[in-house]
Amino acid sequence: MRRLLCALALAVSTPMTAMAQAVQTDDPYLWLEDIEGAKSLAWVKEHNDRSLGVLQADPRYAELHDKALAIVNATDRIPVPGFNRDGTVDNFWQDKTNVRGLWRRTSLDSYRTPAPQWETVLDFDALAKAENANWVYKGATCLSPEERYCLVSLSNGGKDAVTIREYDSVQKRFVENGFVLPESKGGVTWIDHDTLLVARDFGPGTMTKSGYPFVLKRLKRGQSLDQAQEIFRGTADDVSVDSYTLRDADGALQATIVVRGKTFWESENFLLTDKGLVKLPLPEKSSVRALVDGQLVFTTEQDWNGFKVGDLLAYDLAALKADPAEAKAELILRPGARESIEGVSNTRNKLIVALYENVKGGAYAYSHGAKGWTRTKLDLPANSTVSIGSAAETSDQVFFTVSNYLNPQTLWLADAASGKLDKLKAMPDRFDGTGHVVEQFEATSADGTKIPYFVVRPKGAKLDGSNPTVLYGYGGYQNSLLPSYSGTLGKLWLERGGTYVVANTRGGGEFGPAWHEAALQQNRHKAHEDFIAVAQDLIARKITSPRRLGIMGGSQGGLFMGVAMTKHPELFNAAVIQVPLFDMMRFHKLLAGASWMAEYGNPDIPEQRAWILEYSPYQALKAGQTYPEPFIETSTKDDRVHPGHARKAVAKLEALGYPVLYYENTDGGHAAGANLLETARRVALEYTYLTRKLMD
Repeated sequence: MRRLLCALALAVSTPMTAMAQAVQTDDPYLWLEDIEGAKSLAWVKEHNDRSLGVLQADPRYAELHDKALAIVNATDRIPVPGFNRDGTVDNFWQDKTNVRGLWRRTSLDSYRTPAPQWETVLDFDALAKAENANWVYKGATCLSPEERYCLVSLSNGGKDAVTIREYDSVQKRFVENGFVLPESKGGVTWIDHDTLLVARDFGPGTMTKSGYPFVLKRLKRGQSLDQAQEIFRGTADDVSVDSYTLRDADGALQATIVVRGKTFWESENFLLTDKGLVKLPLPEKSSVRALVDGQLVFTTEQDWNGFKVGDLLAYDLAALKADPAEAKAELILRPGARESIEGVSNTRNKLIVALYENVKGGAYAYSHGAKGWTRTKLDLPANSTVSIGSAAETSDQVFFTVSNYLNPQTLWLADAASGKLDKLKAMPDRFDGTGHVVEQFEATSADGTKIPYFVVRPKGAKLDGSNPTVLYGYGGYQNSLLPSYSGTLGKLWLERGGTYVVANTRGGGEFGPAWHEAALQQNRHKAHEDFIAVAQDLIARKITSPRRLGIMGGSQGGLFMGVAMTKHPELFNAAVIQVPLFDMMRFHKLLAGASWMAEYGNPDIPEQRAWILEYSPYQALKAGQTYPEPFIETSTKDDRVHPGHARKAVAKLEALGYPVLYYENTDGGHAAGANLLETARRVALEYTYLTRKLMD
């Protein structure tokens, strides 16, 4: 069951203040916001050539690149499995031969073996070659219960916007005269073989200020998009409109839900009936998680009707459909102060919950009965990240992955009914972690809050401030940074004597929604103070020193790095700033940025502008500072965070006389990894830079 909070947000139509207009018109680098403009691309090429010339000329780059490429292309990775209703297992696979990837399938019995016999369903390298297109696979949704016909999402170069085409997974061909939806952001939902609900760009007046659809239509087979029947219309100030279906364990349709995303965090849910739409009594800050045994399971991200923020709840779906006003929600789980729900799924009969305590994971199987909900803990390895993988809809089997910073992923198959566990596969070590130790410490933030963080370091490292250290952070959108294994990080940094630190700051979800809400909007500075507190604690413990300390983060984490670099340049000697937000006075004007105002605030409202301006890195850049020479990266194809943020940051730094390294990948989208070759190059560039700054 997909999470129903779109990564989008609210656009407010408040008139711009004179001050805001002045900032925009006085910006000499606005022209770099022209993503594909000839002048902009010439600037990009010049900066790419210069920076690649520096980093790739370093004698260590080639070795680091070869090691990274060997890891990302390794064929002894665990093929991530996904259950089909017929008991077969699907996998999406990339390697040096299949750079764009294969959608492939095998039986569960074959998957259990060391060398499964895979059947190719769709070869994306062959498709891209045949169509002379830069296709990047973005997933498929198949019609239950047969799951023969699938809607395949194809992205041009890794963009969020996708073209959707109907594919016959049995005949292994695109359906002649089948459903085809042109490139757009927005979702699509199967109702039956001949019916879809589509949220797309239907032309002028159908897209929100965030760049997502606010019109939902019913499309019948054989119709063109302009013939589709309108089902729901939101407003341009919404984030988006979407839909989803609730199906029982046999794949039968039980309900169709329409979602109006009012802000990034607030939504309205409507039941689609023969008589129209009926609003459901769900809190506006909530996420529908599963349907099991007739129970609609959801989490609430706000105090609501006597329930607490972070609670896991359920409605009886039949009662909800019969009379939404009279239906009563039931408590399943209330996490403790240092606990968080990091994953929810369901098998045929069981609700599966990944519950974390102090950023360490465990998994439980919940059963629904006449006396309510009971649970059993699954005996998976402790002190690790436990992630719910694919759960079967026709049995009680569910895959789990388990890993931590030093131990590579293992794949487990659990029977949630009996508790039986089978360790199916283990990824081999990509680096020698035997000489390292993982420690968890706490830093004290400016307001006294204790901020946990993990340190991965050589066992014999002296606590004299000499250890080259990378501090990673994100700090937003309720995204938890959980212990995870990275072969490239281990091989290119840890194995070479580096130390790696992850800060679990507020703004994330490590201790539930309240941990996130503590750093929203006017309190965003608390997340920044948390990150700085961790850096200062590392220095106080003499794990590292400003000369040997670098920082790294992407997207919201890129904003994090920009704030840290401009507010406390004395603490750092390196900053890897990936696909960042940087100009927070204009973030809401660029691509999907308007959708993030529920997280940061609205720069067009004077009071909110003031708290955003207090930390916006672009405006904070000034002469006479001791900024570390940063390495700033973005992607031309990123249609989520505008590449103009990174470009303008570089231009302003250079104008102020600071050295800066810059790399813009012309493919890859927001994840900056359309293919494995590009991933290896990006990683090698980053660790070459960090080596030069922190190890030399």
